[in-house]
Amino acid sequence: MNNNIIVVTGGRGFIGSHFVESALTKGHKVIDIDKMTYASNHKLPWDDHKNYTLIKQDICNLGHLPSCDMVVNLAAESHVDNSIVDTTPFIRSNFLGVHRLLELIRKKDTSNRPIFYQVSTDEVYGDILEGSFKEQDRLNPSNPYSAAKAAAEMLVLSYNRTYGIEYIITRSANNYGPRQYHEKLIPKSIYCLSNNEKIPLHGNGSYIRDWIFVEDNVAGMWKVINSNVKNEIYNISANNHMTNLKVVSNILKWYDKTSSSIKFVRNRTGQDLRYSVDSSKLRSLGWSPKHTSGIYRWSNNGR
Repeated sequence: MNNNIIVVTGGRGFIGSHFVESALTKGHKVIDIDKMTYASNHKLPWDDHKNYTLIKQDICNLGHLPSCDMVVNLAAESHVDNSIVDTTPFIRSNFLGVHRLLELIRKKDTSNRPIFYQVSTDEVYGDILEGSFKEQDRLNPSNPYSAAKAAAEMLVLSYNRTYGIEYIITRSANNYGPRQYHEKLIPKSIYCLSNNEKIPLHGNGSYIRDWIFVEDNVAGMWKVINSNVKNEIYNISANNHMTNLKVVSNILKWYDKTSSSIKFVRNRTGQDLRYSVDSSKLRSLGWSPKHTSGIYRWSNNGR
């Protein structure tokens, strides 16, 4: 995929901003559609880049889709705790937003339709006590966030079969890295320690997640794109399983802090015990993560 026009939705968010940055570096033109929520990055180094255009717009209200070669959908509400308190923003953004994008693609002439890339999550599978989920396994989401993402995937598949819209879906493990809003575990831990506050940790911290550095995830996305595959689903995982307590313990060492800086809080409703996905299908394309053990300490301590 060389010097193409890519529409990125949610390009001011965490993963989205890293994808946009890499797309510009690779010489693509990027049209970024973002409604600029509380978790968006409001100022980025490429704001004035000649190949970058920002459209401040909620995808649910989008009336026109610019001509492009691919739509990469990274617009989403993503904090599970918030989805438990109020499901409506998650259904709206994560499902109805996808419906709006697919409708805009469907209405284009069939010779001018972009590929639709739906960025999903490992949470659509639900939890697994042993082993790892593969792409063909049944989806069994446990919370409103992951249910909306799973429903969006079903919509994408239906638009492919009914209308012939070509797609890619990737389901990535728990991302972390620079520019992540501090409601998530790792940036929240960094924020708390930087401000001499205790880190809130659900339950006893024994829940296991599969952690991947955001740049490794984005590299996996590009591997799929550049392999010219269509109508396929790929898991993206570094096979880096850690309990939440171990993750926080890693970060405590960065600041020479002890476990006294942890505050255990009531568990959230419907807590998943363990996430794990098998990324051998993606690895067969030649991708492998650079960071596979522990939590990688990037520069600027999470900024």
